[in-house]
Amino acid sequence: MGNWIINHGLTYFILVVWMAINTFLFVWFYFLYDLGDRFIYTRHILGSALSWARAPAAVLNFNCMLILLPVCRNLLSLIRGSFMCCGRTIRKQLDKNISFHKLVAYMIALMTAVHIIAHLVNAERYYNSRHGDYDELSTALSNLGDTANTTYLNPIRSLSTTPILLVFTSIAGLTGVVITLALILMITSSMEVIRRSYFEVFWFTHHLFIVFFAGLVFHGAGCVPISLQTWMWVIGPMVLYVCERLLRFVRYLQSVQYRKVSVLCNNHDLIINTSLLELQLMKNGFKMDVGQYVFLNCPSISQLEWHPFTMTSAPEEDFFSVHIRSAGDWTQKLISVVEQLPAGAQGPKMSVDGPFGTASEDVFDYEVAMLVGAGIGVTPFASVLKSIWYKSKESNPKLSTRKIYFYWLCRETHAFEWFADLLQVLEREMEERGMGDFLTYKLFLTGWDQSQATHVMVHADKDTDVITGLKQKTNYGRPNWDKEFEQVRAENPTSVVGTFLCGPAALASVLAKKCVKYTDVDPRKTKFYFNQENF
Repeated sequence: MGNWIINHGLTYFILVVWMAINTFLFVWFYFLYDLGDRFIYTRHILGSALSWARAPAAVLNFNCMLILLPVCRNLLSLIRGSFMCCGRTIRKQLDKNISFHKLVAYMIALMTAVHIIAHLVNAERYYNSRHGDYDELSTALSNLGDTANTTYLNPIRSLSTTPILLVFTSIAGLTGVVITLALILMITSSMEVIRRSYFEVFWFTHHLFIVFFAGLVFHGAGCVPISLQTWMWVIGPMVLYVCERLLRFVRYLQSVQYRKVSVLCNNHDLIINTSLLELQLMKNGFKMDVGQYVFLNCPSISQLEWHPFTMTSAPEEDFFSVHIRSAGDWTQKLISVVEQLPAGAQGPKMSVDGPFGTASEDVFDYEVAMLVGAGIGVTPFASVLKSIWYKSKESNPKLSTRKIYFYWLCRETHAFEWFADLLQVLEREMEERGMGDFLTYKLFLTGWDQSQATHVMVHADKDTDVITGLKQKTNYGRPNWDKEFEQVRAENPTSVVGTFLCGPAALASVLAKKCVKYTDVDPRKTKFYFNQENF
């Protein structure tokens, strides 16, 4: 329970507080409109639908205030890396910014649905009241006009006006339709299957948030006071986000030079292109930390698209590098452009935004670290391992980490090629410095064919692995995580172990549960803390 509280307690506390505020706003404004004397005549026409329309509006204002903050990456990186008061537990919450962004979006979608349904009922009641279908008071109130002492309560001013006509002839109705359509497009294009397979669709459609917020500010014009205050809720986050985009634009204009461009592997004979592109870039004033990521933009491919990539270089190097796997239209086009460059030529114009902080920055805060990468998810740990190599080479006293366990899961053998060289150097350097036990690494090949299996069996007696050339032989299949965690706990009986993952959600769920399971009840013994990369 103590481990669960440390790993997840603050997360759930924040969620409880967020949910409590949402509940309070809904209940408060529901009863404000359901019982308040100020709205007694409007309530007589509309009934409880008035409260059901206005209470979600208050919750919407609150969540629309929050929705932009988790995607202000520069602000979060500043808080994460610059403030001494931002401890490890707080940083773990900042790493979940995208998850919170999605959660807030779900609440906005739910409250929007309730708000729309209630207003559809309101429109029907306004129409019926105007036509005298209810009691005499409802009809009389609907007939009120604008005079010195009264103002109209029923927006349907003519018997020929229908609810549909009202929607498309009022500011609230038109903006409501616009922001609802924008919200539907943004949410549907954010589905995992769309975002991974058609990233451009997600990217362009998500920028409808500009239309959404513009419509939101004007949506309350001519309505009850709570809607008129919408701009007061969202103006602060909007200003922060505008500053964020201005900073990104400045970085877009800054020049970037190429130090090295190379395509590490390219299987043209396969139906699926499995190229891996390495870019080594240089930019004035660029400073990074281990495991951080940047957004890249290539104007010759698209001036608007920015894609995140974890840096594989170390802070001690005078350049920063990324490894880009062919996984979509944008990456395939970039690799094609690079392949067509003449020998020794610079790559296409590239703009860089970042760096931005991630969970991997905290690796050196733990005396023991378990690093788990799946496929191209190994990239942040390439940066970590390179930095360890530099620190050990310089005998850096700030290196408090005394043991690293590294696990890499890959489907194809060629994925090991670009990273095997680094592991060979680390393996050799650590042995020469008498630190052979510092790094324990295990590579797992999760997909292979019969010819590969036969080749491995024939060369099984060799001292080095036939796939990677490393002394540590490649494992076939998936890790037995119970066995791995038991081994780490046995070898580090009194340590705090940081478990870091860059990989799929299914694996994250497994590792998070193992961290809780294998943390010792005795606080003086082994404790596992789970950290996951989020983009």
